[in-house]
Amino acid sequence: MRVVYDGTFEGFLTIVYELYYQKLKPTVIEKSALSYSLFDEVDTLVTDETKALKVLQGLQKWWSRKNLQTILNTFMCDSKSFEMDLLKFIRLGFKDEKELQNINHTSVFAIRNLEKEFFRHYHRMTGFVRFQELEDETLYAKIEGKFNTLYYLGEHFSKRFNNQKFIIHDIERGLAFVHNQESKGIHQVADFDEPIYSSKEEKFLKLWKTFFKSVAIESRTNPKLQQSFVPLIYRTYMSEFG
Repeated sequence: MRVVYDGTFEGFLTIVYELYYQKLKPTVIEKSALSYSLFDEVDTLVTDETKALKVLQGLQKWWSRKNLQTILNTFMCDSKSFEMDLLKFIRLGFKDEKELQNINHTSVFAIRNLEKEFFRHYHRMTGFVRFQELEDETLYAKIEGKFNTLYYLGEHFSKRFNNQKFIIHDIERGLAFVHNQESKGIHQVADFDEPIYSSKEEKFLKLWKTFFKSVAIESRTNPKLQQSFVPLIYRTYMSEFG
């Protein structure tokens, strides 16, 4: 049976609930029904926050914090189809949590590898985020990436810029991590107008581009090697490539 859900974490936990309490037996889980045969059995699942909360409370009660975090990290890999492996991972963990370290299980192997890929992407992103100063002296950065690393990036820069206001804006997902003196956290961005940058920002941008060009040795330029260190996916909002 194909199960279609809305792509939210609550929606996925609703599937887990239905698996245990309604004997749902999915063979494929999709964020949207892109294409299927008239003869396919398709179940479009409606997210139920009460059911999702019950599953989450069970995970919090019986699972270690580390394994619970693995579920959340996996769900941040939103460009991948991880749902069936994650569902099997959760079923296995409820039977015997110790088995979640046994990579002989194909679902455990897949989830652990995906989590490693997630953190590789996150660590790369920490070096590729570029902030620009707004009129009110808030630091603002636009990002795009194959995974949703916004929370981890926000926490990373909160430690580095403890007393500085900043915003990291994930353009593709319509989310922003906002850090100021009062609070920090992720917010949805419904509408977006290009921010107004400070008068100093253009000057600093020119200096940075000049520096980037001046340290380059033209005779040793190797675009292929450069791309292996800084893939195109990371360059959209990097000042030196603008």
